[in-house]
Amino acid sequence: MPILPEPLQNLIDAFESLPGIGPKSASRLAFYLLKAPNYLSDNLAIALAELKKHTGSCKVCCNITLAKQEVCDICASSQRDDGVVCVVEEPLDVLALERTGGFNGRYHVLHGVLSPIEGIGPEDLKIRELFERLKAHPAIKEVILATNPSMEGDATALYLQRQLGVLPVRVTRLARGLPVGSDLEYADTNTLLRALAGRQELD
Repeated sequence: MPILPEPLQNLIDAFESLPGIGPKSASRLAFYLLKAPNYLSDNLAIALAELKKHTGSCKVCCNITLAKQEVCDICASSQRDDGVVCVVEEPLDVLALERTGGFNGRYHVLHGVLSPIEGIGPEDLKIRELFERLKAHPAIKEVILATNPSMEGDATALYLQRQLGVLPVRVTRLARGLPVGSDLEYADTNTLLRALAGRQELD
């Protein structure tokens, strides 16, 4: 016999399916919304419904953008350095680097990392789009590999480094001011600035 009403249990299960949310946190969120004013749950429902409908992918860098925009604001800006492309794992990493104010180039979002254990290979990432972009834009002189300092991030960077060896671009990696095993989105501004400034040539 169920202890909780089905709608409440369904909401708890939905929250628990999200990354980083365990059973206790999921229950707290669900019970909070149950007691909260109606406008909070209404706003949340609207935001979730519009999330997929009104967002899309930039055709240049593969970052998240508005569905009606083919190109994101960063790629559309004439104030950015066209000669440098910073390759990151996820859109959240773009936000982290932009918060530092220390990078004025372009980005390319892979949407993941290589992970044979999970069955994620090069064809599952935005790697083909990166190489097409580099070949089509000879003004790009440097590619910064800013994948996270994890086993998967390092493996992805090594793969890209080897593949990029056939192109006339300088390949650098963020300096190890970033602790191993951490994500860019959780790094503080000073650490990210030091990592950007201390990037090194890969050979």
